Amino acid sequence: MMATITYKNVGIRAIAACVPSKTVYNKDLGYLIPEEEIEKTIRSTGIREKRFVEEDVCASDLCLSAAEKLLKDNHIDKASIDMLLFLSQTADYRIPATSPILQHRLGLSHSTACLDLTLGCSGYVYALSTAFAFAASAGINRVLLLVGETFSKITSPCDKVNAPLYGDAGTATLIEKGDFGMACFELCSDGDGAESVMMKAGGCRFPTTTDNLQPKMRKDGSKCSDNHIYMDGMDVFNFALKVVPKSVKNMAVTAGIALESLDCIVFHQANRFMTDFFIKKLKIMPEKVPYCMDRYGNTSSASIPLTIVSELSGVLDDKSLLICGFGAGLSWGTAYLRFSDCRVSPLIEYQNC
Repeated sequence: MMATITYKNVGIRAIAACVPSKTVYNKDLGYLIPEEEIEKTIRSTGIREKRFVEEDVCASDLCLSAAEKLLKDNHIDKASIDMLLFLSQTADYRIPATSPILQHRLGLSHSTACLDLTLGCSGYVYALSTAFAFAASAGINRVLLLVGETFSKITSPCDKVNAPLYGDAGTATLIEKGDFGMACFELCSDGDGAESVMMKAGGCRFPTTTDNLQPKMRKDGSKCSDNHIYMDGMDVFNFALKVVPKSVKNMAVTAGIALESLDCIVFHQANRFMTDFFIKKLKIMPEKVPYCMDRYGNTSSASIPLTIVSELSGVLDDKSLLICGFGAGLSWGTAYLRFSDCRVSPLIEYQNC
């Protein structure tokens, strides 16, 4: 059995996103990857450049800017926000949660309910379902969902697998009651693959120590510590190829729609080869599958809303989208969404004041 959830009369009113102004180019990875292999790496990943935050900037800062953009562009009364959700694997602190800090920084009411969530590249789909569930409840009309990551802070620059992939971004999504039609979510997990994507040290099971802070050479020649993100690329690749096409087909059946009738399908921006495989496997028209990984890399949980903002800014009205995220956990989630007068703000760059 799988967790399949359906909502009615709840939907997305607005989306915004923010990326750092600092651009990092994969062509400059000659210190890590032989020069003759760099272009091959760029072609296979589809990633030519990423955005990195400065040392004093966190995912919450990017999300704050995205939220302020969303609220301003849509003339949203801050007092109308009933709940704030923040999802990230790179939160400000272990304690306290980041969402109350963002509530204060945004100037939201003290009556705003706040909750932190954490999940990997499927996180936006899971968090969006959580936001829909709250917004569908009596007493809550508007939920502000902030999803952002700064993986540049947890990726070793000497990691041959991850250094070419990850970038930073923050996003904001406003969910509210209204005449949006039906939304469907399928949420799945397989914890047997937990070690495929892991930052081993820094939690309560393996606290950070002087020893595990020291970078060590891995079998592939990468130099990383246990406080850096680790990924078995082949494990994740095989996992995604197995579960994603099936999940997309299941969602089409659940929603009672044909894939060709969709206006757009937005996949988590993992790498170009993987997404191209999904397109061929599912026989989707390539022009219905937007990319932004070439300019922003893999931004983990933020990649789906970032892609929507980067590639679909304007007004989404009477449009049907399917979104699919997959990754650490291992976990994956797919959703069918109907958009009605959804305002997608132009992408902004973070101004470090």
